[in-house]
Formats: sequence, C-alpha cells, structure tokens
Amino acid sequence: MKYCPNCGSPNVEWVLPQTWSRWRCKDCGYEGALIIEDGELAKEIRKRYLEKKDR
Repeated sequence: MKYCPNCGSPNVEWVLPQTWSRWRCKDCGYEGALIIEDGELAKEIRKRYLEKKDR
C-alpha cells in the first residue's frame, strides 16, 4: 500500500500512470515523487498531521 508523505493518507494516486514517479494525495493536495510504503510510519505521519491541522 502507498501513503502520502505529507499527511499519511492512503488516498494517493498516480498523476499520470505513464509517469509513475509523480503522485497526488486526494486528501491534502500533496504532489511529488516521494511516496511512503511503511504503514507504521504512515500512521505516525497521519497522527502528527491531524494534530497540527486541528490547531
């Protein structure tokens, strides 16, 4: 599974399938080449993102 490096959401997709190195997060709008595949790391990122967002 793939996760957003900005918010930890699994709601990510390729910008264009032909350019697999570009990802977009449907939750926070992140767009870039970096993607997270570690579920535990994604949980921690998500937790911190939501804490920061609620401030």
